[in-house]
Amino acid sequence: MATIAVTDATFDAEVRQSDIPVVVDFWAEWCGPCKQIGPALEEISEEMAGKIKVVKVNVDENPNSPAQMGVRGIPALFVFKNGEVVSNKAGAAPKASIKGWIEGAI
Repeated sequence: MATIAVTDATFDAEVRQSDIPVVVDFWAEWCGPCKQIGPALEEISEEMAGKIKVVKVNVDENPNSPAQMGVRGIPALFVFKNGEVVSNKAGAAPKASIKGWIEGAI
């Protein structure tokens, strides 16, 4: 299971109403650090399939969701559990660090 592209229109259904924890990656095509963590998030999505869902929200194409979440810089990662934010983190980090953060949050 790879990462899922989510839009403002599908954000609530895919994230807030999910039965399993969701990692949301707010990113943009022009963002270098976003591109750095992209492959790591793909791998984590596959490694933790069934435990979590990893979704990506392009902030340029979907401005409402990041605005509602108070995103000021990207990449911005949020972990949702039972429809609520349980943890968030900004900036790029190594895969092991991201995975450890996710495991600690869920």
